[in-house]
Amino acid sequence: MKNKIAGPNSIMEAIKGKRRIYKIFVQEGKGGKKITDLIELARKKGIFVQYVEKERLDNMFKVTNHQGVVAQVEEFEYADLEEVLEKARDREEDPFIIILDGIEDPQNFGAIIRTAECAGVHGIIIPRHQNVEVTAAVGRASSGAVEHMLIVQEHNLVNVMEALKEKGFWVIGADMQGNQPYTTVDLKGPLALVIGGENRGLRRLVKEKSDILVKIPTLGLVDSLNASAAAAVLMYEVLRQRKTGEMNG
Repeated sequence: MKNKIAGPNSIMEAIKGKRRIYKIFVQEGKGGKKITDLIELARKKGIFVQYVEKERLDNMFKVTNHQGVVAQVEEFEYADLEEVLEKARDREEDPFIIILDGIEDPQNFGAIIRTAECAGVHGIIIPRHQNVEVTAAVGRASSGAVEHMLIVQEHNLVNVMEALKEKGFWVIGADMQGNQPYTTVDLKGPLALVIGGENRGLRRLVKEKSDILVKIPTLGLVDSLNASAAAAVLMYEVLRQRKTGEMNG
């Protein structure tokens, strides 16, 4: 099945990634370095580029602003857990996985994917239901990072958490009523970080199956961060601890 993605950043990363690119449509008269570099790379890879009127692009891609370029690509291929673990082994790193418990906003999901790719996360696990899938909007929000991230769909997150524990993972849930501030918890070693949905946070069983619940202190009148912002704070604390080997007590 063919999908469509748009925007020079998303398409550029797709060309560098694994997905097959069938065809790229460029708005007539559209210029700029990003578009020029994209066309040059596409032609080097043997991808057909066609110039079309803006109206055709507008009709072709109505999800978000296409920025003058749309590509026909193969459907996004989800990974399995073993691929994620193999990626960590290949890098000779302790595995670092993000589990998303019901993220519904494509912008949040895309932002989390982008941060995860930058922070060295090996894979993201999402439920098959009650979570946004990988869509064109998610890809745009991730600035193409989705093309380099292993994403796993699972029917039952609680079962996955149990399976990871059996493999020696420490499963950490993020919750505003958490037991400890996130900086006081050892986040080194095999780790699965669980982030809740935008409105309800972590579900009860997911909380109960977490080894520990951590909180991000807030000083303002709003008592919690956006899901993607909270995920970013926690991911970079993991990265900091892994680089320095230290916690902040």
